[in-house]
Amino acid sequence: MSLLPCQRHLFDIPRDVAYLNCAFMSPLLSAAQRAGEEGLARKARPWLVTTTDFFTETEATRELFARLIGAATDDIAFIPAVSYGMAAAARNLPLRRGQAVVMPAEEFPSGVYAWRQAAHEAGADIVTVPRPEDGDWTAALCAAIDARTAVVLASETHWVCGGRMDLAAISARAKAVGAALVLDLTQSGGAVPFDVKAIDPDFVAAASYKWLMGPYTLGYLYVAPRHQAGRPLEQGWICREGAEDFRRLADCREDFQPGARRFDMGQRSNFALMPVAKAALEQLLAWGPANTAETLAALTARIAGAAAELGAESQPAHLRSPHYLGLRFARGLPDNFAAGLAARNVHVSLRGDRVRITPHLYNDEEDVARLLEALKASLHA
Repeated sequence: MSLLPCQRHLFDIPRDVAYLNCAFMSPLLSAAQRAGEEGLARKARPWLVTTTDFFTETEATRELFARLIGAATDDIAFIPAVSYGMAAAARNLPLRRGQAVVMPAEEFPSGVYAWRQAAHEAGADIVTVPRPEDGDWTAALCAAIDARTAVVLASETHWVCGGRMDLAAISARAKAVGAALVLDLTQSGGAVPFDVKAIDPDFVAAASYKWLMGPYTLGYLYVAPRHQAGRPLEQGWICREGAEDFRRLADCREDFQPGARRFDMGQRSNFALMPVAKAALEQLLAWGPANTAETLAALTARIAGAAAELGAESQPAHLRSPHYLGLRFARGLPDNFAAGLAARNVHVSLRGDRVRITPHLYNDEEDVARLLEALKASLHA
């Protein structure tokens, strides 16, 4: 692992903008933006599009995401949103009356709604683990998993506070009671290392538009090999064997293409979005998630230390994800706090009672200085 130099030159971010809000939405890499523009231009001239184009870029992007999480290419499906991936997981992980789904409090709604519906239909229960006072989400979740637990829903990084969950420990506890593990990696994928072989989850969903630096309305679903013969949400033609031969599509083959491809969303071959996702994944792999995490950890530690002098509290470094910082002020925040920072071209989010600060490799010390100056001015306004 090594610290990476600032990568601002790869983005179109004006010097007077301090954007520390990647957990809300990442900016696009300039290379990814160009790839998307080229894709749109290709759609403008459809006579240049071949039937092969429906498959080549999709498969290349599938392979890149698989590499990022240590999976096989056949393990990956394309989804439009995490809610779609969670619905697919719920359809293929049976619940029985009296069983339970365990999840942390304030888990992102896309997962909560899917599993609430599944539990309601099965007569199962939702067990919501309260926010631990000591900030140790891992211990709290593991303590809640018991013989009734059928499914554990978790994220490596809690989207409100940035609390880190030790997925290896949570997976081991789930397996000890025979429970399935479903993960949402939207707030960590690409920014911190993740290896499906080490965690062995059942399903993993991730939206592309945050830390994966891709487009909106595109995401990824990892499906463990043990579930790849399951029931998809759609019956898409492109997921079937022989789909490459457009002359014979009316044959309506019953066999699916191998692996998780049966779970692909319809119209996956988006000529504008897929090139953006592909370019973003190529850059993430070039940086390396371990290097990215180490670099961002140094940056968030610097911010946390300086913010503490302004009266901010944050989770200890060992209990929070390296790329995420949730600051809480005992005296609260003034009205229009986030708008006041935005007026100074400093961009963060408010989630719950926390100021959520989420930098990336395009941030530097000048951004940090502007953030701290804006925090001080807003708190004492």
